[in-house]
Amino acid sequence: MNPFLLLTIAVLSEVFASSMLKLSNGFKKLFPSIGVIIGFGVAFYHLSLAIKSIPLGTTYAIWAGLGTALTAVIGVVFYKENFNVKKLLGLVLIIGGVVALQLSTSGTH
Repeated sequence: MNPFLLLTIAVLSEVFASSMLKLSNGFKKLFPSIGVIIGFGVAFYHLSLAIKSIPLGTTYAIWAGLGTALTAVIGVVFYKENFNVKKLLGLVLIIGGVVALQLSTSGTH
């Protein structure tokens, strides 16, 4: 399977798990807590497969960076967290960093 597809699954699963973590209320709610466990399990499994073909630094930067950016967007859209210029700048920098890392390793894996 394409390692970047595996990494995409890892990122989306991690974002799902993080969102469920908020809903779990400190693991006091059963179904969101189960979502946390399953989401992180799927995320780490797919991350471990992706890391076989993509360099470690690139894999982790993409996983952490896109996970952070998407989780921030989820927070704004679904949890009505504040969105301002500083948050937008932070997201742009995160995504720019991920793109730069990907471009720096293109053709090396």
